[in-house]
Amino acid sequence: LRMIVIENVGPRSPATTKRRANKIKWGFLLGLMVLIYGSHAPLITLTKVDGQVPFNASSCVLMIELAKLLISLLSLALTGSTSTLKSPPYLLLVAPYAVPAVLYTFNNNLVVVMQAYMDPSSFQMLSNLKIASTALLYSVCLGKRLRSAQWVALGLLMAAGGFHSYSTLDLQGPQRADVDEGPRLHITAWGLFLVLVYCGVSGLAAVYTERVLKSQKLPLSVQNLYLYVFGVAINGLSSLSTMGSDKRFLEGYSWVVWVIIAGQAANGLLMSVVLKHGSGITRLFVISSSILVNALLSWAILGLQLTPLFPLPCAMIGLAAYLYYR
Repeated sequence: LRMIVIENVGPRSPATTKRRANKIKWGFLLGLMVLIYGSHAPLITLTKVDGQVPFNASSCVLMIELAKLLISLLSLALTGSTSTLKSPPYLLLVAPYAVPAVLYTFNNNLVVVMQAYMDPSSFQMLSNLKIASTALLYSVCLGKRLRSAQWVALGLLMAAGGFHSYSTLDLQGPQRADVDEGPRLHITAWGLFLVLVYCGVSGLAAVYTERVLKSQKLPLSVQNLYLYVFGVAINGLSSLSTMGSDKRFLEGYSWVVWVIIAGQAANGLLMSVVLKHGSGITRLFVISSSILVNALLSWAILGLQLTPLFPLPCAMIGLAAYLYYR
């Protein structure tokens, strides 16, 4: 009596199942981040009253940092990692976490300053240069060598962002053909310099944060705690400097503003997961993909019209992702 043995029949191996589960988790995480990033601008538009944002922007940023800090503390308590905070941390261990807060605060203020030297559309197009600055710093500072196809992918990603920004401009509207007044595309030499500084600082902040998160063998919740303690402190000082403005701290807050705060806090925490266990390049793909979500939500919620060329940047981003991650 012969026994017939059929091999490779049965449930998948634990390793295969784990890999598939990880892919699903990462897909969900990145998809959620793209949705939050893309909904940010349309939600801010929904808060406007008579064309103006009714709340204090610096107080909103501070509330986002405070929310991230509180969630980090809650995560510490739920994971039982509070024992790591029983003794005061070494200054040399904590000090590096102040740098990202300083860099991001500098860039947030620089964006405001730059508006005097260029129009918002020019800034939107030129800010795509931060993809190149982040990739160069990622390669140089972290020693990550990229393949030729990956450099081509990042070039496509940058071109897709610039093309999307350009294609949404109404440069030759018939009603404006003979009108001399109104905002025009413009940028000064000083404005171009500030854009380059902005893109360089943006790339440096992302690469530096990734290096700190990966170089220290601490739980991510503890590292987030250090990051956001400095974030709250620095943005708190910035908020105090605007106390003399015509808006009180929580004036103009609606349910939409609280949704923005919750979403941006969640995105900050999710981004730390990406930088800790993924890479800053993945962050670039998330941000670039979010412009497509932004456009779709603006069409669906705000009634804005999509241009006939909208599918082109979509295809460019998809091709860039294929080339980079294949």
